[in-house]
Amino acid sequence: MLQNHAFLSSDCLLFFVHSSVGCCCYDLKRESKRVKEEREKEITRATMQNGKCCFSFSLKRSALSGNSVNNNALRFCRRQNHRHPPTRTLRRTSIASSSVPPPECARNVNAEEVQRNENECVLNTYGRAKSRVITHGKGVLCFDSEGNEYLDFTAGIAVNCLGHADEKLAKVIAEQAKTLLHTSNLYHTEPQASLAKKLVETSFAERAFFCNSGTEANEACVKFARKYHYEKFRKMSRSDQEFYKKPATETVSFKNGFHGRTMGALALTWKEQYRKPFEPLMPGNAFATYGDLKSAAKVIKRGKTAVVFVEPAQGEGGIFPADAEFLKGLRKLCDENDCLLAYDEVQCGLGRTGYLWAHQKIGKECEPDLLSAAKPLANGLPIGCVLMKQKVADAMQPGDHGSTFAGGPLVCRAALHVFDRVQEPGFLDNVKTNGEYLKDTLAEGLKGHPMFKEVRGTGLLVGVQFTDMAAPLVKACGENGLLVITAGKGDVLRLVPPLVVTKEQIDKAVEIICEQALKVMV
Repeated sequence: MLQNHAFLSSDCLLFFVHSSVGCCCYDLKRESKRVKEEREKEITRATMQNGKCCFSFSLKRSALSGNSVNNNALRFCRRQNHRHPPTRTLRRTSIASSSVPPPECARNVNAEEVQRNENECVLNTYGRAKSRVITHGKGVLCFDSEGNEYLDFTAGIAVNCLGHADEKLAKVIAEQAKTLLHTSNLYHTEPQASLAKKLVETSFAERAFFCNSGTEANEACVKFARKYHYEKFRKMSRSDQEFYKKPATETVSFKNGFHGRTMGALALTWKEQYRKPFEPLMPGNAFATYGDLKSAAKVIKRGKTAVVFVEPAQGEGGIFPADAEFLKGLRKLCDENDCLLAYDEVQCGLGRTGYLWAHQKIGKECEPDLLSAAKPLANGLPIGCVLMKQKVADAMQPGDHGSTFAGGPLVCRAALHVFDRVQEPGFLDNVKTNGEYLKDTLAEGLKGHPMFKEVRGTGLLVGVQFTDMAAPLVKACGENGLLVITAGKGDVLRLVPPLVVTKEQIDKAVEIICEQALKVMV
């Protein structure tokens, strides 16, 4: 006898059966009476042969309607920890793709225990509170411990350019892990040398230095710039030394810019709430207005300013791409005042804008002397890099700087693979196309919303400006299957999906944003 292991929503009657081929879902309401009878017999036979269905609640009409089905009933097969296709079928956020079962290590994760352990043992610097416990992902999708599916438009904050659990990358990492994980930078390794060669050949640079994060890369830029000016001062004539008194050591950065949270990088970062509790910071930094050459000219001083830091497209600050005239003008100002120009492309570099490096959209007229890169370079493994011209590299000597884990074989092998993938024919063109599509569909969908101001960005670095805080929208999107974050003063919705996102996934994300904006942004 068939037990009533079924679920009746307002739309359909679904029966779930565990068979030798997995869990099956049948819509009986939409079938003819004869077909229903035959299907019921089939279900009965399968149930008798293979055991009870995974679920054990009585046949009844749900108090919930539409897509708000009892997700608790749809999460896991009790017998085999098998994730059911209905989870994807019934969630309003589902994308037409196959179910992604969790790997063994992601099954039966206790979210409460994870949150309790973190609350008790992990330093509270990220404000996770009751945030989701993400267990696994595939491509642009990721899944939490409750079996819920999300479109991930954060991508680890612009890190996972190839998405989650990329099979080709995983294979490369596994092969390298079996070969060589780590060796001292006292020795040569092929992955590091090959990666450096590719980075240099595809950029303005002649040398590369590896570290472990974007912040470390920016710290290194400061050191390299200071050493450059130290050596330059040391080689000056006595009269010039008497005129300048000391090597140039000061820095210039821009309002709304973000360059990291360590003490040197923090001095370059605009937001006061980040800086004030840790003052005094590295002295000698001045802020100019982003996009305003006159403002920059006032604070760049010959003989004092060592390096000017700027993001070709601000991310954390609110998604503000720099225009061509601004970057060209900065290049000219730095040349006129004998200081270095450093681009922070930690977030906007390596394909995010549809160009390999963000400044390449403009051309050689704005090439920097230094460039920091990190986030997407190894698709989630920790790596940072400074690209530099030879004149900067010439100032550095063995022992001037270093890092134990920098440029290790594993991360460099992964980065080589990522780099090759990003440079495949059509990849960057697709980023440009999808970026424009994302901006256009957002602008059209939010047109007329009372709190919507504009959509801006470049490539797949996109921001939606509202007249009020966007935190309620972030929360509502998360509850409806879309992960997004804020930027700027909190009034910008930041969208940085994996660079492999599809138009179908963009459509679904925009649909969720527009629907939830009407509900919570009022």
